[in-house]
Amino acid sequence: MTQKAVVIYSGGMDSFTVLNKVVKQGGEVHALSFNYGQKHSKELDYAANVCKSMGISHKVVDISAINFLLAGSALTDSVPMPEGHYEAENMAQTVVPNRNMILLSLAVGYAVSIDAAQVYYGAHGGDHAIYPDCRPEFVQKMNDVCAIANYEAVQIVTPYLHQSKVEILTDGLSMGLDYSQTWTCYNGREKACGKCGACQERLEAFAENGLTDPCEYES
Repeated sequence: MTQKAVVIYSGGMDSFTVLNKVVKQGGEVHALSFNYGQKHSKELDYAANVCKSMGISHKVVDISAINFLLAGSALTDSVPMPEGHYEAENMAQTVVPNRNMILLSLAVGYAVSIDAAQVYYGAHGGDHAIYPDCRPEFVQKMNDVCAIANYEAVQIVTPYLHQSKVEILTDGLSMGLDYSQTWTCYNGREKACGKCGACQERLEAFAENGLTDPCEYES
């Protein structure tokens, strides 16, 4: 029997690669996206389009009512969006308090309800400097909790936890993935800004792979 898996799918590069990786491994994927009150939902549109084209079960969960509890982040609040590389100190302004613990908890509940043994998310090595909820110790502790939180143990799986964005893209390209189907920019305008940390890291990944990003940029 094909094993069911829940994939937290934002519509960005990392989760797009994870989604396709699980599909290619033969898993029965149930994609889960969240509107948690982020400033724009463009990523969610990309996620919906990909899942529709691939025939993947996809649920978009509106938890935007909790937005007022997650104040202080440039992604959810009136804080200006910082520009520059991810490892710059000002990128800490893009941390959404406790986001991944909240999303993983909901995803695990969904996994239990559909008899899925695993929940995947796209934490990677480049996130460690800024995002505490993408670090190996966080993933390990969440796994410990998810093993005992329900009658059925659920495993948190992070295929790229120790790899860079460059390596994720390399893997995705080896699978023949089309990254024009993803949205990474923290700004939800018609074209990607090319200046925020998400854009900078994405552009760097394509450059390191000797390729031009298919995403359209303002400059």
